[in-house]
Amino acid sequence: MEVPKSLLFFVLAAATLSVAAAYDPLDPNGNITIKWDVMSWTPDGYVAMVTINNYQMYRHIMSPGYTLGWTWARREVIWSMVGAQATEQGDCSRFKGNIPHCCKRTPAVVDLLPGVPYNQQIANCCRGGVIPAYGQDPAAAVAAFQVSVGQAGTTNRTVKLPKNFTLLGPGPGYTCGPAKVVPSTVFLTPDRRRKTQALMTWNVTCTYSQHLASKYPSCCVSFSSFYNDTIIPCPKCACGCEHKPCVRSERDTKRLAVTGKHTDHSHGRQHATAAAMLQCTTHMCPVRVHWHVKLNYKEYWRAKISIANFNYRMNYTGWTLVAQHPNLDNITEVFSFDYKPVVSYGSINDTAMFYGLKYFNDQLMEAGPHGNVQSEVLMRKDARTFTFKQGWAFPRKVYFNGDECQMPPPDSYPFLPNAAPAIAAAASASSLVAAVASLVVLFLMGCA
Repeated sequence: MEVPKSLLFFVLAAATLSVAAAYDPLDPNGNITIKWDVMSWTPDGYVAMVTINNYQMYRHIMSPGYTLGWTWARREVIWSMVGAQATEQGDCSRFKGNIPHCCKRTPAVVDLLPGVPYNQQIANCCRGGVIPAYGQDPAAAVAAFQVSVGQAGTTNRTVKLPKNFTLLGPGPGYTCGPAKVVPSTVFLTPDRRRKTQALMTWNVTCTYSQHLASKYPSCCVSFSSFYNDTIIPCPKCACGCEHKPCVRSERDTKRLAVTGKHTDHSHGRQHATAAAMLQCTTHMCPVRVHWHVKLNYKEYWRAKISIANFNYRMNYTGWTLVAQHPNLDNITEVFSFDYKPVVSYGSINDTAMFYGLKYFNDQLMEAGPHGNVQSEVLMRKDARTFTFKQGWAFPRKVYFNGDECQMPPPDSYPFLPNAAPAIAAAASASSLVAAVASLVVLFLMGCA
């Protein structure tokens, strides 16, 4: 019996849904590009300018900053660095007199902290490895350092490109491709009247996967509305509850600092830990985003966005929040947050990026009385699509610091008081579709 092509397509689409979830359609071209520009040759190698460009629209590298690593192709060493440093010197015992900065075959490099002496600085260095998102601050979305490499080739033909690049920012999640030689970078002299050119340039592209970074989400979303008294909380254990220590109050964190132990209220055990210290919640997420449908006007409606930090050991500096909703293309005013549209599909503008005002609320403080920021968004109604029915007023996706947050189940959204029968009917229809899909899969397996 021949299986209809449309039915087969439906089954294949369902089977590949989990794979597609690893792809971020809101920032399809986001990446971090590492560029090596060989600026001059030395007796035994070269001097290169290394630039780390963050082309991700809403994902930044936050404190404690980036760690860039690689494997040398031969026995290269780092004689000196400006604007960064290797975390380990390695075994330099074979050298007499002038000792290299780093002799490890797999060096790991970090940015310098602010305030280092001027002769150790270079443009776009010395920010503790923090690199803002390109969509948030394009001019600052770059880091750089200078490195003098020895025991390497001294011409374009003899230089061997480093291999196995790794990028931590500050945790895992990035995968880097191989270094590729590209056309040499062209520079303008300080007076901008003359062009100079790098002797050799190669690029490395690194992309981020939330699934590689963590088994669980790092944030969750809760909902409420003016037309329904029900508050829809974050899903239980949204960020995982497996063996996660937690504390009930700030007093518990002070006790931990003195004794090194605390009571894990989620499991009734004591732990000595240096891990992130979360406030005990049902969702066990470091960050919760709450979307409240606040007011309804004749031509406008207003939503309130609140972000709460439940981590007693983390300040989120330069945080970003991204929300996807069809009415975000009609934002009239945003109160106490900065805002930029994120256009991901040519002309479709249904996504907005929010971030804090400089020196006001751009730092989300650790858990406690000040561990939250909030704003309100005023949107003009679209007469063709606007409705409060069936959860339309709530976002489709929410990201915090570039990671997608766990949303409540769609059938749990606050509904209009007179929409209860419609919600129940929709839930029944959804269950029927799931049952039919299961029967189709079983049928196809039988045919095979």
